Amino acid sequence: MRLLVISDSHKRSSIVDRIIRKEENAKHIFFLGDIVGDIEDLVYEYTDRNFYIVAGNCDYFSDIKAFDFAEISGKKILFSHGHTFGVKSGNTGTLKKIAKENGCDIALYGHTHIANIEYDDGLYLVNPGSCSHSREGAESYAVIDILPSGILPQIIKI
Repeated sequence: MRLLVISDSHKRSSIVDRIIRKEENAKHIFFLGDIVGDIEDLVYEYTDRNFYIVAGNCDYFSDIKAFDFAEISGKKILFSHGHTFGVKSGNTGTLKKIAKENGCDIALYGHTHIANIEYDDGLYLVNPGSCSHSREGAESYAVIDILPSGILPQIIKI
């Protein structure tokens, strides 16, 4: 099972659409905020996909949650933009704590515009970076394969 993780598009919906088209095998798409309008219309275009969307700090008037949980292929996932967990300073401690307290296998977050994959005591933390305004060079997104042998996250540079 392949998951697609996109964050921080900042009004570049064409990039989001291009990523979804490219990752046609990803049936579960996580959008981690900033700007939710970039994905809301695509939900109606890609009816064969499951969308999981949270709001970011730039989604000022959105009534979408700042974080949520999903379960896919027996793996529990916390997904958030990350701003409410204070990840901007590089501190993922609160995010890890909440994920572990809720029995999560994967925690997804954005906000920093810096791609990162970390493994900590049974928990994968994945930040796909920004698909439109990277703070570390190339723009990026993430894919996560949930296989019988385990969880395989990857950062894909655009």
